[in-house]
Amino acid sequence: MKLRTKIQLFTSFFMFVFILLINASIYFLFYQNSVDSELDELAEQVNTILVAINQNEEIPPSELLKAFLPADGIIRIYPENGSPLVVHTKSSDYLGLPGEYSKSETREVLTYYGDRYATVSKPIIWNNGEIVTLHLSKKLVAITENMKTLFYVLILASVIIIIPIIIAGNLLARFLLQPIKALISTMKENMKHGKWKKIALTNRSKDELYEMEKTFNDMIDYLKENYEMQEIFVSDASHELKTPISIIKSYTQLLERRGQENPELIKESLDAIGTEAERMQKLVEQLLALAKNKEVQSGEDVNVTELIEETIDTFSRAYRRVIEFPEQGVPFYVHGNKDQLKQVFYILIDNALKYSDRNVIVNMEQFENKLAISVTDFGPGIPEDEKERIFERFYRMDKARNRNTGGTGLGLAIAKTITSAHGGAITVESSLGAGSIFKVLLPIKLS
Repeated sequence: MKLRTKIQLFTSFFMFVFILLINASIYFLFYQNSVDSELDELAEQVNTILVAINQNEEIPPSELLKAFLPADGIIRIYPENGSPLVVHTKSSDYLGLPGEYSKSETREVLTYYGDRYATVSKPIIWNNGEIVTLHLSKKLVAITENMKTLFYVLILASVIIIIPIIIAGNLLARFLLQPIKALISTMKENMKHGKWKKIALTNRSKDELYEMEKTFNDMIDYLKENYEMQEIFVSDASHELKTPISIIKSYTQLLERRGQENPELIKESLDAIGTEAERMQKLVEQLLALAKNKEVQSGEDVNVTELIEETIDTFSRAYRRVIEFPEQGVPFYVHGNKDQLKQVFYILIDNALKYSDRNVIVNMEQFENKLAISVTDFGPGIPEDEKERIFERFYRMDKARNRNTGGTGLGLAIAKTITSAHGGAITVESSLGAGSIFKVLLPIKLS
């Protein structure tokens, strides 16, 4: 069942039930008020009869009662025992109406052969001094006719009300479903033709439908941007893998043709194949690192001072280079993943050593609730227009230099991803010919 049909059925059914309850309430309230009015009128008539009997003692009560006989009713006098003393009626149809002696005044509505009768009973003193019951019954002819008329009027009014409600429900369904249909059509077109089509925002009030359309357009922009980034990423990764694969394939073919005749060529080929294999392995590892470092893998309080000292010690022994790190008075802690944070400092120090022949300086200091770790090198520096791009995947300023140093263009992208996942940021300050300062800001864990 379509949503439009559901909306129409729901609104129509809800209003039908609502109108039914209202009409039923009106019907029964009107009936009850009418019956109460008839009973009050009949009780007043009984009191009038009593007054007339007391004021006209010379007239026999049985004769006096004829003057108060209703056109559609019956008057009876019931003794305590035996048959009625007096029965006055204009139609024998009313003789079968139930009645009895009663010591107290009663009011009720009886149903007799499908007709309703208002009945009032009241004890009185008869002319012989005996206490009897005056029983007055009246057929509710006017009420029955009025209730039929009211019933038909309510049905007609309900029909008149339901028709505009059905029309309004149809218009409401169209209004609500128009942007949804446009959304579905746009989504199908995007899936079928591979487009990034957006919905034209209407100039209506900023309601939920407008927010839905705006959110859809924002989502399309987000998906398009990520899809394009993914295409670039796959293209760049394929390009980076293509070069070492081509080199390995070329040296393999060269060995097949001339390897047996030239032993020196074997060593050269194996060295080149090994170098390119290591480059491919490093590239694949860094691609995996980018995928898994989008979130903090596990959280703990990490001693950053100790972590940097360990990283510096590893590089100092491997490169036999001087890395200056002033002694810290107290250890600094951040909450995060130790291995991921160590990878950030490893990347920054490794880059500093690759692009500078002089000493590398590592500093650490606290700014309010932030811990700043800076890595300074005295290399060639970074041009102003390339400072932001160096954090992009596979971006390299000097491709020849990076090829010689084994760079893949993924290191800084990985460092930025990890830092962002830890709620921090990474920035760079650089001057051509004077070197660069990479600074990592992390939320500090206060003791």
